[in-house]
Amino acid sequence: MSLPRIVGFTANLQRPSKTRALAESLAEAVGTHLRAEIRLFDMVDAGPGLGAAWSRDLLPLPARRIVEAIEGADALIVGSPVYKGAYTGLFKHLFDFVDPAALVGKPVILSATGGGPRHALVVEHALRPLFGFFSAHTIPSAVYGSDGDFRDGVLVDPGVKARIADAASQLAELLQARAARIAAPEVAAPVAAFASAG
Repeated sequence: MSLPRIVGFTANLQRPSKTRALAESLAEAVGTHLRAEIRLFDMVDAGPGLGAAWSRDLLPLPARRIVEAIEGADALIVGSPVYKGAYTGLFKHLFDFVDPAALVGKPVILSATGGGPRHALVVEHALRPLFGFFSAHTIPSAVYGSDGDFRDGVLVDPGVKARIADAASQLAELLQARAARIAAPEVAAPVAAFASAG
């Protein structure tokens, strides 16, 4: 059986960034629970032409590859810095090109970063409704990190680290349960054959 494909996408326009650090911490935590193929993208990887595209066929190749990776993933880790009380406009613009059917039932970890704790509700008031539109399976434990949770770009806050551990565990459980359901017919087939022979 092939490894589950997990794609991380963050809306930051520079590296290093706190949003990227949060996504990397989430990916690392997921990796402690299961073997997976994990790829991380940032908005900066989409190229400067993303904002000028008004249809999918006009997307620059780097942006198109990110959209295709998101659609083909078994699970997502998404994150955005908070600007004026919401995720970034380019973040929404990129997801406008994602086929809604591709995200139905797909597990998604939601994360965001902001200047202070007052922006934490962006995860629940903006990100979760967006992925609810796609009928994705958003992980209950979302992760928010403010400036004070980082030191020299490194996450240090134990509370945020605990939420990362919770979110990673929940995502891993979903993927493992899905893999078990897929494998179940293969296990059950010999039993059924034995029963019919009797």
